[in-house]
Amino acid sequence: MFLLPDKNTVKLLRIPFSFFLMPLFLLALSQAEHIHVGHTLAAFLIIHFLVYPASNGYNSYVDRDETSIGGLERPPLPTKALFHLTLVMDVLAVLLSVVFVSSLFAGCILAYILASRAYSSRQVRLKKYAVVGFLIVTFFQGAFTYFMCSLGVSDAPFDFSFANNMLLCACSLQIAGVYPLTQIYQHEADLADGVTTLSYKLGYRGTFLFTAAMFAVCNVCYFLYFDGHGIANQFYVLQAFFLPVIAFFVYWFLQVIKSTSAANFKNTMRMNAIAAVCMNACFLVFYFLNH
Repeated sequence: MFLLPDKNTVKLLRIPFSFFLMPLFLLALSQAEHIHVGHTLAAFLIIHFLVYPASNGYNSYVDRDETSIGGLERPPLPTKALFHLTLVMDVLAVLLSVVFVSSLFAGCILAYILASRAYSSRQVRLKKYAVVGFLIVTFFQGAFTYFMCSLGVSDAPFDFSFANNMLLCACSLQIAGVYPLTQIYQHEADLADGVTTLSYKLGYRGTFLFTAAMFAVCNVCYFLYFDGHGIANQFYVLQAFFLPVIAFFVYWFLQVIKSTSAANFKNTMRMNAIAAVCMNACFLVFYFLNH
């Protein structure tokens, strides 16, 4: 029987959390040479109001979190209505993609949905494997998402040049740096659920050092991309927007060195918020510079 969603069900979709996942769409928009306005609007709505919330909701339905999760400090318990709603949203996302964007974009949406389900599903449960889960997330939320967004905003095929491949790498490395930090406050809850995260294996200090290394390599890839397109000035603009993120990252790391209790939900959300605001703002600047 299909159950109608209630307020708590909608809450578990964590729609506002899509703001934290918006930078790659804005980056793809800012770097596109040819923008199809209708496709861009449809792709944005499909990704941020259907695909991401449905992924959040399905993860909450499967995990039945009793501790803080991204965007919700005290999540309500999910019901069957949440599962039904995520199915409807996923189907709508694919159908609307075919109708309003393209079949190739729809194929990417479907692949993203399937990867997201495999990550959370109790039958497959890729998230319980530290390295495999990490690689799946960094690929699909990084390079693959950028490629998918590029298909959504542009009416031109994606050019897999060296410079553009460096940008794909930068997108995945950026997620590779962020992903362990999002797990740092959940070690005990994840272990209780049979999930061994990369952050747990790295430890508190190791997680920060790993993130720093990923961001360093990510920055090299960004430079190769911007320099390869003759717009190295945008790389330096990017560095300016990175400064608040780096400042809080260093401050947080020093707090965790003093006491691991600082590796908590509140500081994780602060880090996410600062990074999202800075990156979204930066890529909007790029959009106005380029278009």
